[in-house]
Amino acid sequence: MKLPYSWLKDLVPGLPPVHELEPILASLGLPLEGVEEVPAPPAGVLLAAVKEAAPIEGTALTRLSLDVGEHGEQVIASGAPNAVGLAAGTMLALVTPGTTLEGVEYGVRQLQGVASWGMAASAKELGIGEASAGLLLFPAGTAAPGTPMRELWSDDAVLDVEVTPNRADVLSALGLARDLAAFLNLELREPPAGAPAVGEGQIRVSLPPRGLVLERDPSRKLRFGCDHFAARAVSGVHNGPAPLWMQRRVTLSGMRSIDLIVDTSNYVMLELGQPTALYDRRDVEGDQIMVAFGLRQGERVADLLGKTHETGPEDLLILDGAAGSLPTMAEAFASQGPKAGEHVLGIAGIVGGDHGHVRADTADVVIESAHFDPVLLRRTSTRLGLKTDAVYRYERGVDPLLAPRAAGRVAGLLAEHGGGTPEAGMTVVGEPELPGQITATGDQIRALLGMHVATAEMRALLTRLGCVVGGEGDTLTVTPPSWRVDMAIWQDLAEEVARLHGYAELPETLPGLRVHDSNVGASAANTARTGLRRTLSGLGFQEVVTYTFTSDEEAARARTETPGVRLRNPLTADRTGLRTALYPSLLKAAQGAGERALLFELGRVFPAGGEAERLGLLMRGPLAPKTDQPGVAGGLRVFTGLVAGFAASQGASFELRQLRGDAVPAALHPGIAGEVVWNGQAVGYLGALHPEIAQAFGLKGDTFLLEVALPLPGREWAFRDPSRAPAAWRDLAVTLPLDVSYGDLAALLRAEAGGLLESVEPFDVYQGEQVGEGRRSVAVRLVFRGEKTLTDAEVDPVMERLIGAVRARNWSIREK
Repeated sequence: MKLPYSWLKDLVPGLPPVHELEPILASLGLPLEGVEEVPAPPAGVLLAAVKEAAPIEGTALTRLSLDVGEHGEQVIASGAPNAVGLAAGTMLALVTPGTTLEGVEYGVRQLQGVASWGMAASAKELGIGEASAGLLLFPAGTAAPGTPMRELWSDDAVLDVEVTPNRADVLSALGLARDLAAFLNLELREPPAGAPAVGEGQIRVSLPPRGLVLERDPSRKLRFGCDHFAARAVSGVHNGPAPLWMQRRVTLSGMRSIDLIVDTSNYVMLELGQPTALYDRRDVEGDQIMVAFGLRQGERVADLLGKTHETGPEDLLILDGAAGSLPTMAEAFASQGPKAGEHVLGIAGIVGGDHGHVRADTADVVIESAHFDPVLLRRTSTRLGLKTDAVYRYERGVDPLLAPRAAGRVAGLLAEHGGGTPEAGMTVVGEPELPGQITATGDQIRALLGMHVATAEMRALLTRLGCVVGGEGDTLTVTPPSWRVDMAIWQDLAEEVARLHGYAELPETLPGLRVHDSNVGASAANTARTGLRRTLSGLGFQEVVTYTFTSDEEAARARTETPGVRLRNPLTADRTGLRTALYPSLLKAAQGAGERALLFELGRVFPAGGEAERLGLLMRGPLAPKTDQPGVAGGLRVFTGLVAGFAASQGASFELRQLRGDAVPAALHPGIAGEVVWNGQAVGYLGALHPEIAQAFGLKGDTFLLEVALPLPGREWAFRDPSRAPAAWRDLAVTLPLDVSYGDLAALLRAEAGGLLESVEPFDVYQGEQVGEGRRSVAVRLVFRGEKTLTDAEVDPVMERLIGAVRARNWSIREK
């Protein structure tokens, strides 16, 4: 939020210099994002009064005759669109000859036969604002012609304050000044109250009922659509340029000056924090305003900027009296010829409608100042893609009692500077909900803050914030002011006490560590993930973090399950749903990794069976590239070895069981696929990427994948002394059919060997004429170990039993 320092200084006269405010605002929880020094216009920029404005025939220029005070009457030519038809007496900023702006010196030059004496400037050209579409204009009588503009538009510092979402009360000059005055214990000068109102106004207003059920989400009831609405009419307004001081404040606050009526509405929002809307009274048919839901789905509403929006039954709208008096518009317009959108004065709290907007000839206006449901407005503005200054404040929480005050302030400014006549009364409807009473004790607050603050001081600090503080002794009963919608529980009171007492007063002590029972072991899962990452990184894998979103096209290319959880409003066409497997993300990452890749990712997937966390590994190319030394080739054995090393580092047993037929995952090659068994439990798969998928992703050469479910199953750890007895080795070569896997052979040997068998490992595979067609020889090494040195008499019977079991399966033993 941007605000000029001079504005705050008017509200808090004792405010410290601007360079001292940064630490003060930081201690209030409102840090400065920056301070911009805005210089005054150069000395050669003078205020000049228009005497006559006439178009130059055959051109797009306007000839302006100006009264420049002691410089007499001068003539300039201007191409600005708002120079056409300027009324006599209107004042503008004139850059006189000899003045330099941004390195350019202005003088007298011929334009379409006119000796143009200098230049009429825009706010951007003077470096005091961003508006560049027209001349900077001021009301007649702003100052004597020839007055240097720097005397009225002095240099200033603009504070850019970072406001957190819960502090909507400081999204205004008054709100920020109120916080500073409370912290510094300084006098606060409230802005003028505006035109007083007596009695009921002429404008009738109806509000939607509370507890309305939304058609799209019947389970959700709105607390209210609009619970406070103030309407007041002002007649005979002479619209034109806003006064210079108002333009200055609006411009320095980052907004564009338009005209008196629009600037007044924006100014009051910046001053008080209450958005307002002004409508041309000619369009408020029947002097009636309706706040209602229920235009037909897809009804198009044109806004005052010329854009159209499709509104529906859940959007809160402001309508004129022609819409009838029903709370829902579907029924009101079901039998009427005109479209309902033609009677929309605005989308409530977000943007005004084309119907009812202020025009050049508007003289009679109706002021709308209301309090809307912040959740409802946020949903509507997000769906329509409309983010305005008004909804920015509403969705954070506007003071529910502020509407009548803001309407009176707008009416007073239009009367003072536009010659308007406010109606005597004001229509105010609705009963807003106000912050409830909070009870706390001084001991509670001191225990939470960890520092000593006397209860009497707490009362004083909260009172300075506008709270009504009661209670006796150490007990505090606090009623927050209406503008502090963020104060709801006693911890909020503690926060305010800490802010105003000063965080710098917190004692420098080491905090005690108190772990709640529910938090014991809460970090175990994260610690396990960190361990996995470190181990895989140590093995040479590089972690990737990819998008959780995918598309149907990518799922089809990867032959994985089509996304079932879809985004209602996807950012791009290739991210329309939540992924159902991890490996497609790894394949996309491998596309840009070159010919060699060793990647891993820990991420979540969303298949039909439910959300799950998985670990994915990918290997392409050699394990180590060739340099001045021979490289290390890749392949399935290397990849499986890395996984086995990973399992060993985790103290886990690892086994790879061959998969065949329909059991092979669609991602893997039908002949190179295995089931990963971790600590005796099947957790996923490992194998070579299917060649057709590799081609679809443009990956040449062999690619190997692993995808397993997390958390990986653990097992009990126990210490066991290493055996001091030597091992006995035996080799056995078994000839078996090609469709029998090594896993089947190993399982048989382990089952028949008994407790003496320590391990079984393959060391040779042979296919050829010697073993016959359709068969192969698998040689395994059997390691036996006992509590003492084993003899042949102890090992040979076991070997005989194993050979017998092999032959019982119709497999054969290959002799030397």
